Parts: sequence; C-alpha cells; structure tokens
Amino acid sequence: MDYTTQKLTFRIKKAARYIRLYGVQRTLIKIRGQYHMKKRYLSLPAMSTLPEDGGHVGLIGCGNYAFGVVAYYLKRNFGRVLRGAMDIDIHKAASLYEQFGLRYYTDDAEKIIVDPAIDLIYIATNHASHADYAIRALRAGKSVHIEKPHVVRLNQLERLCATMAECPGQIGLGFNRPYSRIGREIKRALDSQTGAAMFNWFIAGHEISPEHWYFKEEEGGRVLGNLCHWTDFVLQLVAPQDRYPLTINPTRGLKSDCDIAVTFTFGDESIAAITFSAKGHTFEGVRERFAAYRGNVLISMDDFRDLTVEIIEKKRRISPFFRDHGHELNILRSYAMVRPQEADASKGYSIGDVWETGNLFLKTRDALETDRKIVIHGYGSGA
Repeated sequence: MDYTTQKLTFRIKKAARYIRLYGVQRTLIKIRGQYHMKKRYLSLPAMSTLPEDGGHVGLIGCGNYAFGVVAYYLKRNFGRVLRGAMDIDIHKAASLYEQFGLRYYTDDAEKIIVDPAIDLIYIATNHASHADYAIRALRAGKSVHIEKPHVVRLNQLERLCATMAECPGQIGLGFNRPYSRIGREIKRALDSQTGAAMFNWFIAGHEISPEHWYFKEEEGGRVLGNLCHWTDFVLQLVAPQDRYPLTINPTRGLKSDCDIAVTFTFGDESIAAITFSAKGHTFEGVRERFAAYRGNVLISMDDFRDLTVEIIEKKRRISPFFRDHGHELNILRSYAMVRPQEADASKGYSIGDVWETGNLFLKTRDALETDRKIVIHGYGSGA
C-alpha cells in the first residue's frame, strides 16, 4: 500500500501507531522511505566534494529497505561509513546519497564492486539479482551482506557456495529475526532442553497486487520473498546434527505461495508447522504468532513484542518497549565481518549454513508448487 496517497487521518493514525511500535526516529525514517521511493529530480544532484577517501561500505540497491534499514542503521551506529550507492533507478540512488551523505551514487554496479576503497557491500536489489551481484563482489575481494533470499534457483546456490570456497570474503545473510532480542531468548530457552520439539508459526503477511514484482517468474514468489524468514528461523532452532533427513509436507489451495501451510519433520522427530496468509492489509505490518514446546519449556510469542517462557512452575515474560525484528543487529553483525572492533566479532555464514538455509526454502517452494512431499539432506551428504 502506498501510504503517501491515503487520507490524512489514515496517515496520522499510521504514524501514531508506528511511533508506539518503533519510536519516533524509526517511524520518521519509515515515512521518509515512502517518499524516497517516489522521488524524481529535474536535475540530479552534484557529486560530493568531500575527500575522496571517505567511507568503506558500498550499497547495491537503494529501495525502501536499503534506505530505511541498511543505510539508517549503519549511519546511526558508525557514522558516514557508506561510500557509494547504486541502483538501476538513478533517482533512488541519488535520493539515498543525499539523505545519508555518501561520496557518490551511480546506476552502474561495477563502480561499487571494483572500488578499491570498499571492503563490504550490502546487496538489497530485486531477488533474482542477489546471487549474481554477490558472486561478482566476492570475486573482487569484498565481503558481502545479501538480503533475503540470497538465491532464487538451485544453480545460483551452487555457484554462490563454489565462489565462497574460492574467495576470502565473508558472507552475511539478511535473516534478521534470529538476531532480535526475543528471537535470541527463544533459542536460548529451547537450547536449555533436549529432545524433539514442536514449533508452530502463524503469519499474516501483506496483501500485494498480482502485478507486484514479487510475482515475476524469475523472482521466486512469496515463498522465497517472505516465507524464507520463517523456514530459516525454524532451521536454526534444530541442532545441525539433528536436522536431516528433513521431510517437507505442503498444504495449499489454488495458489502455491499465498494462503499456504507447510510442515517440516526433522531427523530428530522435531516438527515445525508454518502457516502463511495474505488476505488483506495489516495496519501494523506483518503479524505473527509463534509457539514452541521442547522438554519442559513452553513458549508463546506475539509479533516480537511479547514473549512468555514457562519451565514447569517458573514463568517469565519479556516485553521490549519497542518491537524489534532484529534488523539492527543483523546489519551490525555483517559490518563486524570487516570491522570487528566496532561490534561483536562476526565470522559470517559458513558455506554449509548458506547452502542449507537456501536449499530449504528452494525445496519448500518446489514442494508447494508441485503439491508433493519432498525429503532433503544436509550439505555435503551427497544425497
């Protein structure tokens, strides 16, 4: 939904609700992001006259997420570390350049990739281009943060992992929910117990028009664009040695990526059920409820705003003042791949991690599109 075209009363209510959810600064950047997406220049802004050696981070893709999350959190935490921004729509690159004080903007990704002053590139373009940009950046000696999904086809996953094996650069992925405070508390509580677990996740997603670019055949649809968040999270909640063989069971209607349910049965008999619906507009953004049970731990979570953890007679509730989906820490951890002194040291994702989370959402899409059960195995299994 384009909020800038709604009635004034709607926009005021939306801003007021978001201030309560995210705070004033976060809400303001979300509002600016809406106008950023529509900005057009009669004359493009002149390039910076600042010293040429400023900044060491590049940004490929200057849409709403890049503007309101990547650039926002990098500047808030580290100052003007962003050096150059690229988008095929030069107006978006120019708008981000002006807002965040970069050294330059461009519509040529190669300028970012070969810039010797850049050692880390955040990729936030359309889904089908993520892997190709990442491979080019790795081969140019950069480390890379790839927004989700990192691939849309199996051959992209194979090429990306092969490139990781050949190049020294590190990889961060844009799966933010495990890095939220509540996400970390969920994993900590479940890891305190042993045995098989039960996970149940219900998600009410945004309704988007049939003409939206998500639905272009090459972009992977909503399973890769949205559901991958939750397939990744449940995968992280099962220990690597207990995940496989992993059975994917789909349930779907006429569409294979809206109003769907899918269950995963892991090698240790843990079961995860994910239900995703996109029937209408959700005023507060994506809504989600999660429940889990392992050993003596019982967990319930609403919208990353309220978490209850019960262990027999002990009951603990966590309610952060603002909703936190983990975007900030996710961005900072990737930055720490090249500047570990600036945040907690981070080594990025291993090849196995990149393969397994990618293979899971790719095979989940296959299962839903073909309406059949699929069994998958871990990285390096040969199966």
